[in-house]
Amino acid sequence: MSSLYLDFPMLGEIDQLQRRVEELFGGTTSLRAERRGAFPSINIGSTAKSVEILAFVPGVDPSSLEVTTDKGVLALSGERSAIPVPEGGKRYAQERFAGSFRRTVELPQNVDSSKVSARYLNGCLRISIAKEEPSAPKSISIQRGE
Repeated sequence: MSSLYLDFPMLGEIDQLQRRVEELFGGTTSLRAERRGAFPSINIGSTAKSVEILAFVPGVDPSSLEVTTDKGVLALSGERSAIPVPEGGKRYAQERFAGSFRRTVELPQNVDSSKVSARYLNGCLRISIAKEEPSAPKSISIQRGE
């Protein structure tokens, strides 16, 4: 018999406590897991020519992902499906987030949001946003009014 699906009365109480914590704090998936809004985890960096965002989205079908930019904000949304419970089994803990998600990132002012590319590989989504060409100082001649 697998210890994964043992039926202890205390597990029901833990489940009730977890639901109460979710109601109180709005959005935790487990007593040990991250907030739902924190999925996916992301890293943000930059090079001389671009801003690079790496989103860790294992278990997500790339066709369910959507990347948009609007008014200096990049939004990443999608859905990760649940892992089914084996027939006749019970789930007593779940730390892997499943369901719809949306993450937003405020972009630096010097990016060109018309030049965005995204590539999915091995559970990671790499989003690259080109930086605008730096403007050179321009001297303005002043005309004399007559």
